[in-house]
Amino acid sequence: MKKIKKIYYYFFYKIYKSIIYTSESLGGEFLTDFKTIVALGALEIWLLLSIGNYYSSITGENRELSIQDPIVFFPLILIFILNYFSFINTDVWKKYNEEFDKLPEAKNKRGGIIIWSIIILIIVNLIFSFYCLSQQSRK
Repeated sequence: MKKIKKIYYYFFYKIYKSIIYTSESLGGEFLTDFKTIVALGALEIWLLLSIGNYYSSITGENRELSIQDPIVFFPLILIFILNYFSFINTDVWKKYNEEFDKLPEAKNKRGGIIIWSIIILIIVNLIFSFYCLSQQSRK
């Protein structure tokens, strides 16, 4: 469990560092932690959405989803609670960021490649799940 937690914080760290890097010309670190939480939350929601799309395309069940639907509401609340207690409520992520800053450059680059590959995989997976869903609805 501790390893999963560390991976989750490393995921946060890599997104955080990339947001800082891309916003340096715009004034630096303004709300970077908030932007990172939003980006991480979006990736988590996209992952859950793609799982839902695959489920719908496999079972042939075509549901109209709304925020009041428990199958949508509870996972969103779970993601919010997870991110709240991991990043907003506490500053533990700052200690992890300091620890990850001390990693050797080669190890950090390798970790970055892995993290960004996972991010790209989540995005491509979401697009493909919508494609599968559209193919199922044509039948």
